[in-house]
Formats: sequence, C-alpha cells, structure tokens
Amino acid sequence: MIKPPTYRWVILLLFMLPAAMSQMLWLNFAPLLTAVQQKYRVDELTSNLLIMVFPLVYVLISVPAGFLTDKRGYRFAIILGSVIMTGFAALRIYDGPFWFMVACQTGIAIGQPFIMNAISKLVADWFEPEHNALATGLGTLGMFIGMALGLALAVPFTQMFGTAGSMLVYAVMTAMSTLLFILFARENRGVRDSATAEMARDLKILLKSANLVRLFAIAFLALGYFNGFTSWLEQILVPNGVSAESAGNAGASLIGGGILGAAIIPAISDAARRRKPFLISCCILAGALTYPLSRSTDGAALYVMSALLGFFFLPGYALLLSATEEFAGKEKAGSATGLLMLFGNAGGVVVIILMDIVKTSPRDWKNAVYLLLATITLSLGLALITGESFHRRDHAKTP
Repeated sequence: MIKPPTYRWVILLLFMLPAAMSQMLWLNFAPLLTAVQQKYRVDELTSNLLIMVFPLVYVLISVPAGFLTDKRGYRFAIILGSVIMTGFAALRIYDGPFWFMVACQTGIAIGQPFIMNAISKLVADWFEPEHNALATGLGTLGMFIGMALGLALAVPFTQMFGTAGSMLVYAVMTAMSTLLFILFARENRGVRDSATAEMARDLKILLKSANLVRLFAIAFLALGYFNGFTSWLEQILVPNGVSAESAGNAGASLIGGGILGAAIIPAISDAARRRKPFLISCCILAGALTYPLSRSTDGAALYVMSALLGFFFLPGYALLLSATEEFAGKEKAGSATGLLMLFGNAGGVVVIILMDIVKTSPRDWKNAVYLLLATITLSLGLALITGESFHRRDHAKTP
C-alpha cells in the first residue's frame, strides 16, 4: 500500500535509529583501547578485537543478509538484525572477562549487516531515483551520528557510570530504537527480487559488471582506510601528546564533519546528475588531509582537520551505495549492497591488521599512516576508471 509522501521521512528516521546504535556499539571501545589493554592485560591487536570483530563478521554475514533483504523485505531484515543486536547489547551489562565481551561484540556484529544492507532497498522503495543519493546520504546520517556518539561518549560514560553502567545505558538505547522500528516502520511498494532467484545466479550476474567490481574494490580500500583510521586513531595520536579523551573527540569531530558532508555533497551530486566526479573528489581531499591529521597535537587544529576529513570523505559512502544500486538495478539492490559491504568490511579487517604489522613501534605509527595513504591513492585510481552510474538508474535491472 502506498503511504502518504511525508511518511517516507518517518521511515528514514526510523532506519537511522538502529543504524546509529549499531555504529555506537561498534566504536564505543575505540577511545578506550589503552584502558582495555590495562584492565584485561592484553596486547594492542588483541584489544582491537572488540572493534575488528565487526568488519570480520560482516564479511561472513553480508551476502546472506543482502539476499534475505531481497527475498523477505528490508523491514523483516532490519527487525531481525535489531533484535539480535539488542539481545547481545543487554548481555554486555555483565562485566565479565575479556573474551566474554568479545563474544557479546560478535553477537552484536551478527545483527549489523541485516540493518545496514537494507538502506539501498529502503531508499529504492520510498524515494524517486532523482533523490536517491540525497535519501541515502540522510539515511547514513544515522550511522555517522552513532559513530560520533560512540567515540565522544565512551570515555565520559565510563567515568560516570563504570563499565557495567555504561553498557546498561547503551542497551536501553538499543532496545528503544528496536521497539520504535517494530511499531512504526512499514514497507511501501515492497521492491523485491523473485522468490525463486538463486544466490549463486545473482552473484554471477552482479560480478559480471566491471563497474560494480570496481566499486567493490573501492569499498575494500576506502572502508579499510576508514576502519583502520578510526580503530587506531587513539594509538596514532597519543604519541603526539593527545589524550585518550581528545582522541575520542577528534574521532567525533571527523564523524560530525561527515554528518554535514552527507547532508550536502550527495544532494549536489543529485543536482549535478553525476556520481563519479564526487567520488574522485572525496579520494583526493581525504588523501590531502590524512598525514597532517596524523601528526596533529592536542588543540583546535586537530578538531578542524578531523572535521574537514569527515566532511569530504564520508559522503563517499552514500555515493558508493547510490552508484551500486544504479548499476545493479532496484531488484538486486539488496544483494549488490551486501557484496559492497562484504568487500568493504573485508578491507577493514585487512587494513586494521596490516597497520599493526607495519607500525615501527607502539609509539610510531608513521608507516601505518603511509599504508592509509596507499589505500586512498588506489581508491582514486579505481574511481577514475569507473563509469558514470547516474544515467543507468532508470533502466538498469541487471548489470
């Protein structure tokens, strides 16, 4: 049943709530890695499992989640992911040993792909093609808000409530977002793939598109860059005299800039009827800001550069999602988004591990920063040879 046009904004807002919580639960340990290492007596890479388990699980769950979204609808997928996420968020209230917390993070991570892979399908169901990138950009605001809150609130919450108390607050927020989505979210036209479609056939079709394969490779590199930078941001900045709380605030500033950029740049992309030039610009400007930010000391310049990096780089995520849907077609949007996120999160795992391997010492991450610059440079090269997707949006049912 077609709902009133204004209801689409309610749906978008309802999606933003569990999307925000999934990211908050992912990154709430990022500014606390040094404290985690001291509390549980684990090394740097082991402590990062609390964060790294999310992209690792996403690699395993992303494609099945995408196909479930195509077959059962995005409302079913989002509710399933939210319920799983809520259950494991509640378990974190018990301040158990390190590996118990890793197990809880793993459970939350299982729910995440069912939520995040639904954005392209939801936008295709409720919004006209000419508003695709704008709606996707606004939908991803929930992710960015969750990331910012996870980074900014982690240290203050732990100081105020302790570990168990802060986990209780996160669990209550997660449960509320899940309940609101269950009560008020509905599908519109219910854009779905045929129930008889086979996973292997769909994968083969999607992977035949050279442009989609390039987008998947960009996602591997760009999300690897983002996950690596945000996961190790505290470790990169602390040798410069930046406190853990300030590093968390710098991460929040990065996401805050991304929130503003996601509201502006995709809308300009829609108006210009182009995706490619904006993807290229995102890569160039991110590359220019990476090294200066990594060498910043505590102060205003740190937050300004963080915000600028977020403003210019994070909208590229919405553009990648829009381009993927436009190349794949509406019926395959869920599956294509699942593949995009699979490659992206695989990149996150690889880059996080490689950064720890190539760093010179625990207080010298210069080589790891050079690795980040290499990933963004390769992303730029791929963006330059990828086709323009915007004019495929109306007729591209298959790649």
